[in-house]
Amino acid sequence: MEDKKRPDDKKRLEERVGEQQVTYDIYAAMPDDGLRYEVLDGSLELMSPGPNTSHQILSYNLQAKLSGSRKSEYLILYAPLDVILSPTNVVQPDLIFIRPERADIVTKRGIEGPPDLVVEILSPGSRHRDRVRKLRIYEKHGVPEYWIVDPGARTLEQHLLQGDRLELSRVYEGEDAVTSDRLPCVSFTVAGLFDDPTLQRLLSSN
Repeated sequence: MEDKKRPDDKKRLEERVGEQQVTYDIYAAMPDDGLRYEVLDGSLELMSPGPNTSHQILSYNLQAKLSGSRKSEYLILYAPLDVILSPTNVVQPDLIFIRPERADIVTKRGIEGPPDLVVEILSPGSRHRDRVRKLRIYEKHGVPEYWIVDPGARTLEQHLLQGDRLELSRVYEGEDAVTSDRLPCVSFTVAGLFDDPTLQRLLSSN
């Protein structure tokens, strides 16, 4: 099998992306170097380091809370999966929700169009990207609802599209029950997301 991690390949890739705006076609043609990338407004961004253990446990807990509802109401997908919002904006949210009537945006390449709801779980290296850059990209492409889960603060921020702006609607914490008009069968507490002994130990040691 051809080794896709050769230094020459990586050097040529860096030269290519440095010369022009990165598009989905360039991104899709990249050699597999074992790393994850996103394309934000035509800029290739390395998603590094990889998600830590607390991030992964929290992602699993959130999936479990949401999967307990009626699955016929929406499709839940999770990273790594390309969400192709435009040729120059390709993102990988932690969780993706799509209503069944919009399932045509699910293709072999990934999700081609704005999901009904996206979730990002903050990591130490992703705070600015998730809170500012990706929020504006989701806003620009009409994502109607965006959740940001902050493990350090143990909060969930709910941003709703108001006109052409994603506005902070509510910050949930503790025993607050998270609800969404888009997902009426969903109701869970933020405390419930963190009610895991291993997760609590990992977060308290940070």
